[in-house]
Amino acid sequence: MSALVSLFFVILVIAFLILVSCIKIVPQANAYVVERLGAYQSTWSVGLHFKIPIVDRIARRINLKEQVADFDPQPVITKDNVTMRIDTVVFFQITDPKLYAYGVENPIRAIENLTATTLRNIIGDLELDQTLTSRETINTKMRASLDEATDPWGIKVNRVELKNIIPPAEIQNAMEKQMKAERERREAVTRAEGEKKASVTVAEGKKEAMILQAEADKQSAILRAEAEKEKMIREAEGEAEAILKVQSAKAEGIRLIKEAGADQAVLQIKSLEAFSDAANGQATKIIIPSELQGLAGLATSIKEVLKD
Repeated sequence: MSALVSLFFVILVIAFLILVSCIKIVPQANAYVVERLGAYQSTWSVGLHFKIPIVDRIARRINLKEQVADFDPQPVITKDNVTMRIDTVVFFQITDPKLYAYGVENPIRAIENLTATTLRNIIGDLELDQTLTSRETINTKMRASLDEATDPWGIKVNRVELKNIIPPAEIQNAMEKQMKAERERREAVTRAEGEKKASVTVAEGKKEAMILQAEADKQSAILRAEAEKEKMIREAEGEAEAILKVQSAKAEGIRLIKEAGADQAVLQIKSLEAFSDAANGQATKIIIPSELQGLAGLATSIKEVLKD
C-alpha cells in the first residue's frame, strides 16, 4: 500500500512539473515561434501562454528590439580603379518573427553578404573623390536596397552607416600632402591678407595725420591773419584817436582864443599853423589862400620878436 502511495506521489510531482514547464511567459520586446509536431503553429507575443506537452515546442525566441550589426571592412573598387576597404554598420529590426524564423538560414550572415555586394555595386559607379565626399548618398542608397531585399526575411533595415573608408597607403599619403599644401596655401593667403590690411591701415593713418596737420596749419594761418588784422585795426584806431584828440585840442584852442576876443588876424595866423601841421613835413608844396598870404610875413616877424 505504501508503495502505491509513493508511486502516486511521484506521478503527481512529475505531472505538476510537466504542467509548470508548459506555462510560458513572453517578456517585453520578444516573440516566440511555436511549432506543433514540427510545423509552424503560432507566434506568441508578450504575456502568459500555455503549450501542449510533447506536442508543442518553442522553435525560436526572437528579440524585437532594434539591433546593430558591425561588419568587417570589405574590399571595393571605385570607378577609377582604386581599391579601398569600407566597413559598414547596419541598424535593423525584426518585424515578422515567422518570416525571420523560416525565411533565411542565418539572417545576420545573409545581411552581411548582401551589404557587401550592394556596397560594391554602389561604389563601382563612383570615383574616389565622389566616394570620399558622398557618404550620405551612399548610406541612403544602401538602406533602400537592403530594406527592400530583407522584406521577405521579416527584417526592416532602419539605417546604414559607412563607419570607415580606408583608401590605399599611397592614396592616403597623397591626400595628406594635398591637405598639407592646402593648409599652407590658406596660411599664406591669411598672412598676405593680414599684411595688406596692416599696410592699408598704416597708409590711412598717415593720410589722416597729413589731413589733420594741413587742417592745423590752415587754422594757424587763419589765427595769424586774424591777429595781424586785429593789430592793424587797433593801430589804425589808435592813430585815428590820436589825430582826433589833436584836432579837438586845436579846435578847443581856437575856441578859447575867439572867446578871449582875438581879432581876425590872429585867427588867420592860427589857420596858417593848422595848414603847417596838416602838411606834417611831408608835403613839398602847400597852397595858401590869398587872404592868408599877407599875414605870412607878419607871423614870421612875431616869431622872431618872441625869440629875442
